[in-house]
Amino acid sequence: MSFSAILRSICFVLILFMALYVGMNNVHEIDFFFPIAGTTAKAPIHASAAMIFFGMFVIGVLAGTILTAGSGGGGGNGGGSSKKKSSR
Repeated sequence: MSFSAILRSICFVLILFMALYVGMNNVHEIDFFFPIAGTTAKAPIHASAAMIFFGMFVIGVLAGTILTAGSGGGGGNGGGSSKKKSSR
């Protein structure tokens, strides 16, 4: 296992701890407005602050995962060096 994978795992666990900590300390109910989506303009989502925070966190993680996973379709032809042999 590489150092990069271990570092990413530690950072992800720290972010999950932050989400848990915020959830434990924000148990009161709030109204969540997001008028761009259109559905919350008339009737806001009424839920605990921790659940709304966790939902936004999950959306961010999924979006980041999709964007990261979607960038690998080229077959690894990036970078500066080329392994083609010249015919001279």
